[in-house]
Amino acid sequence: MPALAVPSAAHASATTDPGVLPQKTHFDLQAHRGGLGMTTEESLEGFAKALRLGVSTLELDTHVTKDEKVVVNHDRQISSQKCRDTAPVTPGDPMYPYVGKYIKDLTLAQLKTMDCGYQQLPGFPEQEVVRGFRMVELKDVFDLVKSYKAKQVKLNIETKVEAGAPEQTAPRALFVRRVYEEIRSSGIEKQVTIQSFDWGALQEMHRLAPSWPLVALTNYDFLQVGKPGASPWLGGIDADDFGGDFVRAAAAVPGVTALSPVYGFPQNGKIGDPGFRFYVDPAMVSSAHARGLKVIPWTCDDPATIAALMDMGVDGIITDYPNRVRELMAERGMRLPKAYAPR
Repeated sequence: MPALAVPSAAHASATTDPGVLPQKTHFDLQAHRGGLGMTTEESLEGFAKALRLGVSTLELDTHVTKDEKVVVNHDRQISSQKCRDTAPVTPGDPMYPYVGKYIKDLTLAQLKTMDCGYQQLPGFPEQEVVRGFRMVELKDVFDLVKSYKAKQVKLNIETKVEAGAPEQTAPRALFVRRVYEEIRSSGIEKQVTIQSFDWGALQEMHRLAPSWPLVALTNYDFLQVGKPGASPWLGGIDADDFGGDFVRAAAAVPGVTALSPVYGFPQNGKIGDPGFRFYVDPAMVSSAHARGLKVIPWTCDDPATIAALMDMGVDGIITDYPNRVRELMAERGMRLPKAYAPR
């Protein structure tokens, strides 16, 4: 198998185990929303299962509620596919029913009434359903990681500021500040990276925490290449000032240490599919590595497609099925992330 190309800086912390080659020691296996292909997304049970399996990073999403609590949820608007109403938090609550409402308009107590484990997510037949699951707070995930003493695991926390429709999420400054405060109070801030499609949120976080590593996400469309003016997603940066080059544009964001592009188009496509094409390519990876930046694409679940990305030299992968990627890593003789037992 071709060796993985990684930035030379990564070798500094390589293992001293003579049986493990340095170039095989730094592949970041990220469990997307805790590994939603395996368990109800962003549930403590899902994150715990990923810790027991052995991943290097728990990837998760945050939103800020009306009462300024930081909850772990992907969707800014409550999805009927994932959650169902049970009862209003108080009789006659005018916000009820809650499904379909924006998280920023609901309190934590209102969110907690909803059953977000009532069915298996369509398209994920292997997903274990956490019956009666209630949405959790960011601090609950921190507490879980601490309870497992999972000191080698990173938490890649996305601030889901909706830059294209800012009225649908909490205001950027408030959103970022509350996530920052929760991380600061966790005691494990050294295990955290912050990612966002909204590069303005990354800039805001950098002002609050200049030493925290940031990750620039893109789906390509948000770069708005060839369109007049700066994209609302890029925090004042105009991708066209950088020739439409994602790597060069993202490298201009202070604090960014890694790039997370969509792996290809369509974004759930597979190598060999008619019409599929990779967005990530060896030139992108080389350009990022030349700037000391890692490339960790999202969200790929097909082993053959992941293998092709590995051969391009990517530094990790965000996946719904960390079990599949771990098997692929084992087949390739790559160093596997530590598996944790509950304490």
